[in-house]
Amino acid sequence: MIRFIHTADIHFGMENYGKIDPKTGIHTRLLDFEKALNFCIDYAINQSVDFFLFSGDAYKTINPSPTQQRLLMRCFLRLYKAGIPLVIIVGNHDNPLSFGKANSLDIFGELPVDGFHVIAKPTSFVLQTKNGPVQIVGIPWPNRSNITVAQQNASKTSTMLTDYIAESIGILIQDFARKLDPTIPAVLAGHLTVSSGIFSGSEKRAIYGNDPVLMPSQLAIPPFDYVGLGHLHRYQNLNPNGYPAIVYSGSIERVDFGERKEDKGFCMVTYEGKGKSHHEFIKTPMRPFIQIEVKLSTTTDQTEQLLNELQKYPIDNAIIKIIYHVPSGVKDCVDLQKVVHACSQALYLVSITPIRAVESREKRSTMNNSMDFLAVLETYFSTKDELIDKKNQLIQKTMELHNEISELEQEAP
Repeated sequence: MIRFIHTADIHFGMENYGKIDPKTGIHTRLLDFEKALNFCIDYAINQSVDFFLFSGDAYKTINPSPTQQRLLMRCFLRLYKAGIPLVIIVGNHDNPLSFGKANSLDIFGELPVDGFHVIAKPTSFVLQTKNGPVQIVGIPWPNRSNITVAQQNASKTSTMLTDYIAESIGILIQDFARKLDPTIPAVLAGHLTVSSGIFSGSEKRAIYGNDPVLMPSQLAIPPFDYVGLGHLHRYQNLNPNGYPAIVYSGSIERVDFGERKEDKGFCMVTYEGKGKSHHEFIKTPMRPFIQIEVKLSTTTDQTEQLLNELQKYPIDNAIIKIIYHVPSGVKDCVDLQKVVHACSQALYLVSITPIRAVESREKRSTMNNSMDFLAVLETYFSTKDELIDKKNQLIQKTMELHNEISELEQEAP
């Protein structure tokens, strides 16, 4: 039996919706992601797993701050001290666009210690664990720097080149698979986009056509026993009725409000023999993201309606966003200061946003220059329901004023 942890998308540096922690001087969101990663590592150490697979995107950007690097190094060194090998796949957030530059995870491969395996180019190797060997095929984020692009393809359009890279990755995976020993457990690990994968949160704004896209059938091939992927933030198994499982472990913490309803975590994978591997999704501690939306009525105080709705949610240490709808034709009378005070126990209040209904404008009855003044008055007052009872009286008074003005104009020199 061989057991390992599969995780991805740590995204240290995702420091939205938070503040500086006064005890450490570190941003609270960075501490959230560190807490989640340490939860994964604690589980790995307590379960004495055979290895730890990280499928890419350690940082938000290619240029992490020294603080972010220190925290990640501190976390990963815990695995080294526990004797747990770490396989690292380089993701798109870790990879510089310029050829020749080091990626943000290369430093782990340069450490003068055993146990760190950084995969920056497609490769295959045998990982020795305490319970036997495991074959690892690693596919980092595919781009022109790590996929050989022949000279004859240099003139292709961006879309054609993306398709070429996806096709090349599929051929590489098949070639690696043919050379594997079918009697030894095999894991395909990659930072890839699969056609049937579901994006979540901020990922939905990604330009899908820019990613080289692979089909599930290109990954779920013998003799692989598990396909562990990174890149998409939602946990999902893209081959639920087949073998092997094609699994995105998802991000370890919520990134934005688009992910507020998603559970975050990692996968515990167990191999019990050829054709007998399974995984379990395990939740990490998550920062609550709560979006409160209220449609105000005209019957009670607006501020009280918002405060009553707030009491229905566990807002302590949560990240809060409030949206309230103001009825058409009604003035916005919400006391924002009271609402902000009611959110004082939250970690961060993102916004309090009013939404006003767009009032439909009544189309006026047709008027034109050929109409006499009396006809204009008749048409105008016919459109005013609130004046319908006084229509005749108003027309009479208006006509009297009109006649009086006309007489004065005639008498003027």
